Formats: sequence, C-alpha cells, structure tokens
Amino acid sequence: MEPCRRILFLCTGNSARSILAEATLRAWAGDRFEVASAGSQPTGRVNPFALQQLAAEGIATAGLRSKSWDEFAAADAAPMDLVITVCDAAAAEACPVVFGDFLRVHWGLPDPAAAEGDDAARRAAVARAHGTIKARLLALLALPAATWDDRAALEQALQRIALVEAGDREAVDG
Repeated sequence: MEPCRRILFLCTGNSARSILAEATLRAWAGDRFEVASAGSQPTGRVNPFALQQLAAEGIATAGLRSKSWDEFAAADAAPMDLVITVCDAAAAEACPVVFGDFLRVHWGLPDPAAAEGDDAARRAAVARAHGTIKARLLALLALPAATWDDRAALEQALQRIALVEAGDREAVDG
C-alpha cells in the first residue's frame, strides 16, 4: 500500500478554486491523500456558488471553510508533501510565497469568485473552473505510484498537469 501523501491547495482567498480542489480530491482519492486548502488572505467564507457546484456533483461540503495558510505553516503543523497554488498569475493575482521541504507546483486558474454578471454567469465561471480542476485531479490520480518516489519525475508530471484544461482527453503520463 502506498503511503498517504499530504496535499495543500493554496490561493489568495481560499473561497472557490482551492476549496473546489480540496473537496473534489478528498472525495475521489479515498485514503491515498490527506487534502486541505488555505489562502494567504482568506476571505473567511466559502463562495456559495462553489458550494452549490460541489453539492450538485454529489461532493460533500461539510466542514469546508476558508482558512489561513498560517494553520499549515506553524512549527507544530504536520509537513506537506505537495503544495499546489491555483491563483491566476495571468491576471496579476499575487500568489502566496511558501517555504518548506515540500514540492510546490502552480496550477493557475482564473478566479471564479471574481466573475462579474448575474448568478448564472457566476455559476458558469465556477463550473468552468471546476471542470479544469477535475481534469487536472484525474491526471494527478492517474500518476503511477512510483512517480511519487522520484521527485524530479513528479515535478515534471505535475507541471504537465498544470497545462490540462477541462475537456482534455489526453492522459498525462507520469
């Protein structure tokens, strides 16, 4: 049995993208991963459209909350194996800078919580972001267990996964 890996999804507000990733991977991965999310400047509340999206797909939302990276950076915090930032550098959104003995990879996504328009437009933005997150998480889950034991190979695989978009059919091999 492969060891349980600790993964943290990190963004600025911890209200939508990182929450979608946390809840989805937790639902799909079973006991393969211990999953959390956090923000460098947490909003203090989970985006209601993100909660609706998860619930509509049958993904549990109980216990989800917007929380600070500080909870995971404390000296007594359990160490992470992987930190995935999901902020959108293309939109000049500041990604948190994190330090530690873990692998860090960037899976940038536009912030659906910043979507403008009516509720339908905001729901659509969350659904688009979740589609991309799900495609990337499927690629992550498809990585061979041996890839996790080769840091360089894992980093390369995770960087390829960062390019996966919703609807991509090609598998990202590790």
